[in-house]
Amino acid sequence: MTELLRAFSFHVALNAVGGGAALGDGGFSECSGLSLDADLHEILQGGVNDRVTRLPGRVKLVPIVLKRGMFAPTRNGQAGTELWDWFRETIAGARPVRRYDGVITVMPPFGEEAMAVWQFERGLPVKISGPTLDARTGEVAVEELHIAHEGLHLDSPGEARR
Repeated sequence: MTELLRAFSFHVALNAVGGGAALGDGGFSECSGLSLDADLHEILQGGVNDRVTRLPGRVKLVPIVLKRGMFAPTRNGQAGTELWDWFRETIAGARPVRRYDGVITVMPPFGEEAMAVWQFERGLPVKISGPTLDARTGEVAVEELHIAHEGLHLDSPGEARR
């Protein structure tokens, strides 16, 4: 019987383009933006009034949105700032711009083998948000990162690079 994918067990890897250290630990609580949207060109033909010819146009790439608990301790017990550092360096004009290829892997509830793998290319941070702080709730502080990219595709799990 075919098994449906579960959306709660996934891992995100941000690998430096051209080699180098990966960014973060991949422990995100939410990932969205796994979509492509194509423009549509309508061709109106003279004398043809009962239909419109439609042709595909350019693809619009939706930013990947990653959310995670903000104060996940690092080795020294401090809050991790690597996502904020990446955004700050990018908007400050640091050259070369650090870009990351991303691999989003959906895992089964119990097991090690990937069930679905999305990959995006040459990611660049375009928005980062800190948590909403409210003393009346006991919610976890969550930060959010938006990553613009230059391509997204769904691979068979055996084809994906990690």
